[in-house]
Amino acid sequence: MTYLNKNAELQRGYNPYIDTAEDDYGTMMDVGLLLMEEGDTFSICEEEKECAVLLFQGAVKIAWNDQTVEAERPDCFHHEAYCLLAPRRTEIRLTARCHSEIYIQKTLNERDYEAVLYTPETVQTQHAGANGELMGAMKREIKTFFDYDNAPFSNMVLGEVLSYPGKWSSYPPHHHPQPEVYFYRFDYPDGFGAGFANGEIYKTQHNGMSVITSGFHSQVTAPGYALCYSWGIRHLDGDPWLKTRIDDPEHAWLWKPDANDHIFKG
Repeated sequence: MTYLNKNAELQRGYNPYIDTAEDDYGTMMDVGLLLMEEGDTFSICEEEKECAVLLFQGAVKIAWNDQTVEAERPDCFHHEAYCLLAPRRTEIRLTARCHSEIYIQKTLNERDYEAVLYTPETVQTQHAGANGELMGAMKREIKTFFDYDNAPFSNMVLGEVLSYPGKWSSYPPHHHPQPEVYFYRFDYPDGFGAGFANGEIYKTQHNGMSVITSGFHSQVTAPGYALCYSWGIRHLDGDPWLKTRIDDPEHAWLWKPDANDHIFKG
């Protein structure tokens, strides 16, 4: 597990977190955060890599091929996302209409396909822990923009999780062979939480990112602070992520309907 915290270093423009030309940290992806101000423009066109562009907050014009879309998202806690997935050799042109923050994820993909814009109307949402499991301790919203089910032509998966204050996510602890990155956004910049991966514990912070390439993982958010984090996965060759979840056998009993019946009784 590797944790990257670059919040203090972020500058206007593209801020790389993972650059495969230097060190991919085992992810096989490029990952970065683009900060734009009103009137700023930014273009992406990769010869060999597909690219996903996810609007965290702000208002931008997204243009590719012969299409243009005006995307607006005041924040990621009360508003759904716009996410563009485009193949190699596709020029993506971004123009900011106000301060905007955009997550960018890339990987090698020799397939050619039609670019897809995932919108607030098409996001897939799972309301996990909503039935009171574990006394509501793992209540969260798991949102998927694209995965193998709706984008088998892509080598990536991308989604978000809305984690409520004081609640756990990626829980019970689990793992999968495919590498994964978590990019953290708190509703207050001083928000924090804790992540657990491969026997290590790390403090999660606004605009921080964890890289998990092996081991069981889970995380928790501090009371009072809501967390929205993107989760990105790179399929392994011959072993795509098919909603793969291998639970830690030590904690598998937590899935039982009566897992908490022994608490506060008598």
